[in-house]
Amino acid sequence: MRNHLLSQHFLRSPRLALMLIGHSNIRKHDTVLEIGAGSGVITSALSKRCTKVIAIEPDAKTAALLRKNLSQRGIENVEVVEEDFLEYDLKKLPSGYKVFANPPFHLSSKIVHKLIEDDNPPKSFYLILQKQFALKLIATDRHYTSQLGYELLAKYSTKIRYPLKPTDFTPPPAVPCVLFEAKEISTLVPGLA
Repeated sequence: MRNHLLSQHFLRSPRLALMLIGHSNIRKHDTVLEIGAGSGVITSALSKRCTKVIAIEPDAKTAALLRKNLSQRGIENVEVVEEDFLEYDLKKLPSGYKVFANPPFHLSSKIVHKLIEDDNPPKSFYLILQKQFALKLIATDRHYTSQLGYELLAKYSTKIRYPLKPTDFTPPPAVPCVLFEAKEISTLVPGLA
C-alpha cells in the first residue's frame, strides 16, 4: 500500500522495528506518537513497549489496512488517527509524550520543525531519516549543522542511534538511512539518559 508520490520506505521486519525501539528511551508507561504508520510494522512493535500508541496515517486505504492488521493481532492500545500529521493538534497529547516514526523523507524537515516549535513538544523523538539530513541536525565539526539543527540543539541532545541498510526497507531507498534521536535537554539526568 505504498504511495509512490510520498517517498515512503517501510521497514520490512517487525523484529528490526523492535530492535530499533530498544535503542530508544521508550518505556512501558509512555504514550508514543507514530507519524506515517503505514500497515503497522512499527505500530505493532510499539504497542508491545508502551501504554498507548497514537498512529497517524493520512491515507484512507492504508489506515483501513492498519486497523485490520491491529484487529487481527488483538492489539487494543493503538488509536489510529486518519489525518495529515502537519495538521494534527499536538496539544491533544499528554505532556511528556514521545515520538517514534519512519516518516516520508520529503516531509522530514517540516516534521522536525513542527515537533520542536509546538507548544507541546515531545520529551524525545526517534525518526528514521536520510543520513545526510540527520547529520545536519547534529553538532559536530565534521559536518555542516543546518539552521534547523541549531534550533533543535537549543532544546534537544541529538545523535544518530543506529545505521540502517537499504535492504531493511521495502522498497529499498537509494540513499543511506539512520535512526535519529533527539532527547529534551531538561530530561537528561545522569545515569538515566
